[in-house]
Amino acid sequence: MPRRVLIVEDESLLVMVLEDVLPALGCEVAATAHSVESALAALADDDEVDLAILDVNLAGDDSFPIADALHARGIPFFFATGYGASVLPERHADAPLIKKPYGQRDLETALARVPQRSSPPN
Repeated sequence: MPRRVLIVEDESLLVMVLEDVLPALGCEVAATAHSVESALAALADDDEVDLAILDVNLAGDDSFPIADALHARGIPFFFATGYGASVLPERHADAPLIKKPYGQRDLETALARVPQRSSPPN
């Protein structure tokens, strides 16, 4: 069964690229979101999401509230950013990160590093 991915990205061209590439990497796009609000709404039915790709900067808002919600639900994620790991808060410092611009091989490596979905932490 393919892993169902939530794409959180505010650049529509990159969303389209991910929608094309992820199925070739054995994933299914569960939902896309372009803002913190739309991503949290997509997580309302979190049984549909196995992992998430989070752009750090969503039109001036950071995606860390989404990362917090994913962590609370036991849904793995990784960040995609042009800023580097130094922008991540300490609570997410161990999250996988790919640096923009990234290619299919970078995406494939990041997907392999993301664990399977687990039970939410206590």
